[in-house]
Amino acid sequence: MNEQTLYDLIVIGGGPAGLSCALEAKWRGLSCLVLEKGSLVDAIRRFPSNMTFFSTPEQLEIGQIPFIVPSFRPTRSDALRYYNRVSKHFGLLVKTDSVVTGIRGVEDGFSVATTDSSYHSKYVVVATGYFDNPNPFEVPGCDLRKVFRSYSEPFAYAGKKVAIVGGRNSAVEIALELFRNGSEVTLIHRGPQLSEGVKYWILPDIQNRIKAKEIAAFFETTVEAITPRHLKLRGAYAGEIPNDVLFVMIGYRPDNRLLMAAGVQIDKETDAPVHDPRTMETNVDGLFVAGSIAAGRYNNKIFIENGRLHGSAIVDAILTN
Repeated sequence: MNEQTLYDLIVIGGGPAGLSCALEAKWRGLSCLVLEKGSLVDAIRRFPSNMTFFSTPEQLEIGQIPFIVPSFRPTRSDALRYYNRVSKHFGLLVKTDSVVTGIRGVEDGFSVATTDSSYHSKYVVVATGYFDNPNPFEVPGCDLRKVFRSYSEPFAYAGKKVAIVGGRNSAVEIALELFRNGSEVTLIHRGPQLSEGVKYWILPDIQNRIKAKEIAAFFETTVEAITPRHLKLRGAYAGEIPNDVLFVMIGYRPDNRLLMAAGVQIDKETDAPVHDPRTMETNVDGLFVAGSIAAGRYNNKIFIENGRLHGSAIVDAILTN
């Protein structure tokens, strides 16, 4: 990979939205380099190991390559295999484990710096998502080793007293899986009830587990402090409960530092980068956004299903420039 090559396009982020941009560029004769700080589709790789998508396979397809799975809804493993195969099939130029540290405008386009190199392109797309930047949880004891901001699988926690903070899909799914694999589970949520957005096919399950007192649920309650063996709670349930492990699943927010340093304006109300929704181009000429990063705090508005469509709009704009 020649670091002095002037690419037509550099895509920062190797998730489905970023890959769709790279595919569209390749089909239409543009040279493209994808820079991904982890592995390909790294956010999906870090989803819970038994995770199943809400969407059906055709809604997750890119590159006009059918996504064929043995069941109605694809799993995390299905998606990882699919996106890796599509990338390999089309020979996309992807550099993994490449952390981008800066985007700088230069005479012929942009210079994109990474921790160990720099690359040059006429245009840049930032498709970094938001999964690496959880919402703040500044509680005394939040730095203890028993506190986690992500979840993989349940088996390490069998026989332990596990609490989950949150009331949306991630928290509910984790609570159910841990319960079914031998954990003593407590769900803590600041709202008066579970989120209205909880998937309809798992809502009766969690409600029944709570009603049967198989999963303890404390609503209108927050964590005030964390100790190695306990949680101190306040709100509707004020008191101290024994605890071995705490999962904090309260959502994520965008990390706009890379965009801001490049001169992109950020909307103060939404934390979204200012951009033209028709072309996805920001206020910095030639610098585009794709995927959920474009939605700012409202990341429930852009998913794989619609973020994968950004690539064609971006390449259209580049070719008509």
